[in-house]
Amino acid sequence: MTNQYGRAAVIATDKQRNGECNSPREAWSKAIKTLTKSIYAQNKSCPRSAYLGLCEAGLVKGVPAGEYITKLPKLNKGYAVKAVSELRKNSRLQDSPIKLWELVIPEPKAHDSQMDVVIALWKKQKIKR
Repeated sequence: MTNQYGRAAVIATDKQRNGECNSPREAWSKAIKTLTKSIYAQNKSCPRSAYLGLCEAGLVKGVPAGEYITKLPKLNKGYAVKAVSELRKNSRLQDSPIKLWELVIPEPKAHDSQMDVVIALWKKQKIKR
């Protein structure tokens, strides 16, 4: 089951591709607000930055590459892009966000929904393969 951040990424991509929003950032904001009333969840930066990073890199189908992340460093973008690379090598990793995360960052650090974003987009075929 996909968590709210994975669902937000899928909804945001659809909003962006359908022309409902002017940017991936606007699409993410609208998508997450449809899923939760929690201000904390709406403002959570790790999954948002992972999504925007995939968009920046031109990896999300129908979303042009560009500059969408306003703060540096862009660590979550790097994590998300590397996760896509790992999924391209072994798509079975889509069934284990923890295993995928361990390949992305081989240090004892918990993922903070970045992999949920990547996996949800991957499973819905919204990532360029």
